[in-house]
Amino acid sequence: MAQTETKVLTAHVPLPLAEKVDQMAERLERSRGWIIKQALSAWLEQEEERERLTREALADVDAGHVIDHQAVQAWADSLNTDKPLPVPR
Repeated sequence: MAQTETKVLTAHVPLPLAEKVDQMAERLERSRGWIIKQALSAWLEQEEERERLTREALADVDAGHVIDHQAVQAWADSLNTDKPLPVPR
């Protein structure tokens, strides 16, 4: 198996969070480092997806693909009624 280069990162973590990491590591029979790598990878993936969706949404706005605020407000106001409006398009 090829060895991957690594870099040591340090961070000050509140004790309750560090204790949760230790508990999870023990429960999963994994190292603390493995838990941190999994959490960091998941967070980075989430943030990259959030950034992609934001860029996509801004491109829609730039292209004029928007829904009128008043239409959205009327739809939202109708949700608590007996006859909710269809989702504005």
